Amino acid sequence: MRKTLSKIIFKIMRWKIIGRIPEIKKYIVISAPHTSNWDFLIGRCFAYILEIKPKYLIKSELYFWPLSILINWNGGIPVYRKSGKNTVDQVVETLKKSNNMILGIAPEGTRKRVRKWKTGFYFIAQKARAPIVLMYMDYAKKEVGFLDLLEPSGDLQKDMQIIQEHYKDVIGKNPKQYNPKIY
Repeated sequence: MRKTLSKIIFKIMRWKIIGRIPEIKKYIVISAPHTSNWDFLIGRCFAYILEIKPKYLIKSELYFWPLSILINWNGGIPVYRKSGKNTVDQVVETLKKSNNMILGIAPEGTRKRVRKWKTGFYFIAQKARAPIVLMYMDYAKKEVGFLDLLEPSGDLQKDMQIIQEHYKDVIGKNPKQYNPKIY
């Protein structure tokens, strides 16, 4: 049902899927640019069509009944920022316990223009020994797909430059809200 509905939405909106699903069981997928609430709808439809079940982080303050039921059903993982444990370690723990997990993160952390990306996704991938899959949503071309796969080298600056190069020509829903200089 979700797959069929997502295909209908993509057909109406004239979006197309580019590329193939990575054939690995555990990875971090980052999505950029993140400039609109529409990104969540496009991303979820994309996942339903490809029949993948990514998890995503959501602040625990939004994790209350009855919303928590919908969040769980849709792949949300609550993050308890006041627990004394840092978010990276909480997520690494969750990833290490799982044999098969796709974790979706919008590294900008907001839909507003940011000076630079948050780097937690990188450290999660590095500590959990999981690759980073670069996903994009290009509103100008109406394309969504995967750009590349990156194994964190440990050289944050070098790896962020590689990631930045991949996203430099991708157009978000609200282009003025995206800073292509990510690091």
